Amino acid sequence: MLSTTRTRAALTAIAVVAATLLASCETPPPPPPVVAAPAAPPPITLSSSIVEKASAFRGYMQRAEAISPTFENGDQIQSSLKVAVAYEPKQFLAGATAYAAVLALQDPTFVASVRAFAADPAQRQQVVNQLIADPAYAVGFKGSDTAAGLIIDTLGADGLKLYTAGKAVKQSAYDIQRSKWSTQSVLDRDGRLAYAKTMSATPGLADSVDMAALQQASIGAVPPTITVRSAPPPYKPLVIRGMAVAALAALGYAGDDKLTLIDAVMAEPASAMCLNMGKLNLYQCLAVAKPHYEDVFCLGQHIMMDTGMCVMKASGAELPYEAPRLLPVKESISVKGAGSNSKKAKAAAAKPAAKKKS
Repeated sequence: MLSTTRTRAALTAIAVVAATLLASCETPPPPPPVVAAPAAPPPITLSSSIVEKASAFRGYMQRAEAISPTFENGDQIQSSLKVAVAYEPKQFLAGATAYAAVLALQDPTFVASVRAFAADPAQRQQVVNQLIADPAYAVGFKGSDTAAGLIIDTLGADGLKLYTAGKAVKQSAYDIQRSKWSTQSVLDRDGRLAYAKTMSATPGLADSVDMAALQQASIGAVPPTITVRSAPPPYKPLVIRGMAVAALAALGYAGDDKLTLIDAVMAEPASAMCLNMGKLNLYQCLAVAKPHYEDVFCLGQHIMMDTGMCVMKASGAELPYEAPRLLPVKESISVKGAGSNSKKAKAAAAKPAAKKKS
C-alpha cells in the first residue's frame, strides 16, 4: 500500500516536470496588436495675407460709413473725399471675399462638416482638389446654408450702412446750398481729381488690432455677433468663393505657403464691374463739378451710395427699393445735372493721374 502511494506520487511529479518542460518548448502567444491612434487633422489655417485683405476691406467700410453729412467748409468736404476714394476696386472686392471666408469660419456646423475629411490624407487631398477645381463644391457641405446666411447678412448690413450714410451726404448737397461758402468754386479741381484716381489705384491698409481680431475669428474663437439664419442657394460668386476659401482653411490648406492658390480661388472674372463703374461715374462727376456742394453730391452718390450698393449686390443682399442702376447718365453726375456725356467730362475722367516728378 505504501509502495503504491509512493509510486503514484513519483509518477505525478514526473508528469508535472514533463508538462513544464513541454510548455517551455512551445511558441509563446503573440502580443496583443497595437492599435494606432487616429491621425490628428491639421489645424485651421488662414493666411495672414488673406486676413490683411479682410481687415483692409472692413476698415474702409467703417471709415467711409462714419463720414458725417454736416459740412461747414470746403476743407471738410475735401477731407471726406480723401477718405472715401481710398480703395482699389479689385483689392476691395478681394477683401470682401476674404472677409466672407472669415465669417464662414465662424459657423461651427460648416467647419465641423469640412473637418470631417481633414484627418485622412487621401480624403483631405481629394476634397482640396475638388474645391480648387470648382469653388461651388463648398455648397455641398452641411452648414453651408447658415455660413452663406452669415456672409450675406453681414456684408449686406455693412453695404446698407454705407449706402444710407451716402444718402444723408447726398441730401446735404442740397441743404448746404443755403450757405454762401458752398457755392464758391473748389480750389485745384484738377488736383483733387488726380488724387481720386491715384488713391483708386492704391491698395488699402489693414489695422494690426483688427487683423488680430479677425485671425481669432477665423479659428472660431469669436462667435458671430448676429443671429445666424439659413440662406438657400443659389449664391453670388463672392459668397461661394468665400466659403471655398473657408473650407480650404478648415482643411489646413490655406496658409501663407498656399497664398497663390488661394488668390486664384478668390478671383472672379469681371466681378469688379460694379465698383469700376462707380469709380468711372465718380471721375466724371468730379470732372464737371465746380462749387463745393457739387463735390458733396459726388461724394454721397458716386462713392458712398454706389460703393455700398455694390457690396450689397456682390453679397446677394436685398437692395433698397430706390437703389439706382450704376450707369453713367446725365442726371447722376451733379446736382445741376451737368451732362456726364459731355466731351469735357469724358476727357477729364479718362485722363490718367499725373505722375509726380521725382
